[in-house]
Amino acid sequence: MASLAETWKKYIESRDPASREKLVLAYVGLVKTVVGRLSVRTLPGIDYDDLVSNGIIGLMDAIDRFDPSKGTRFEAYAAARIRGAILDACRKDDWVPRSVRQAAKQLERVYSKVENRLGRSADDMEIASEMGLSIEEFDKMLQEIDATHLISLDESVPGMDEDDQVSIADRIEDTSSPTPDELVAEASAVELLTEAVNRLPERERLVVSLYYQDGLTLKEIGEILGVTESRVSQLHTKAILRLRGRLTRARAQYAI
Repeated sequence: MASLAETWKKYIESRDPASREKLVLAYVGLVKTVVGRLSVRTLPGIDYDDLVSNGIIGLMDAIDRFDPSKGTRFEAYAAARIRGAILDACRKDDWVPRSVRQAAKQLERVYSKVENRLGRSADDMEIASEMGLSIEEFDKMLQEIDATHLISLDESVPGMDEDDQVSIADRIEDTSSPTPDELVAEASAVELLTEAVNRLPERERLVVSLYYQDGLTLKEIGEILGVTESRVSQLHTKAILRLRGRLTRARAQYAI
């Protein structure tokens, strides 16, 4: 039986359908891993088999698009594509209540407004005060928004040109060194994302790194930080809301 490296070589050279099928079978476990990380907390009530089916579509797309000459690990590249395909399908089904989407958008705008005014990350009390909420009410809002936060990371931000878009999740996961051409093409987008992530409060930045770069579950991150899984989820949600708020403001500046 041909090794995985040989199968990759044959597929890249000939785009042989049989080789493609072997690659899909070789990496189907990666699809199940991504689904396992998404399904329990993030996608309640959605059929597991449907998630896997959509994830396999993402896997096939990753296999077709993958360029090993760039030095990127396939597993990291494919994980983002798999998750993106799953979340795209969920968006089409519109499984998140409209009121929750509106609350998330409102909170993104508040984070952006307050942090732009302060010139630093705002704490919970400052955000709650801006919204006229008690801390208890603010915590409840975060819990309701929890189900939408992973979708946010797979959305893109503007680069130097109109068609130049970079996914936040792709940027966090891709630890390879970009080529000179990629550096030029993505320069402004990379700078924007790097600044936004680096400005996150330390614990939120750590949660994002452990989840997207190291592939840990929320429960595993909680064990490292010594907090509950729900607390990690809340930290993650706030990190994504901050990022979206900052990137939305950047989009508006690009449009001017």
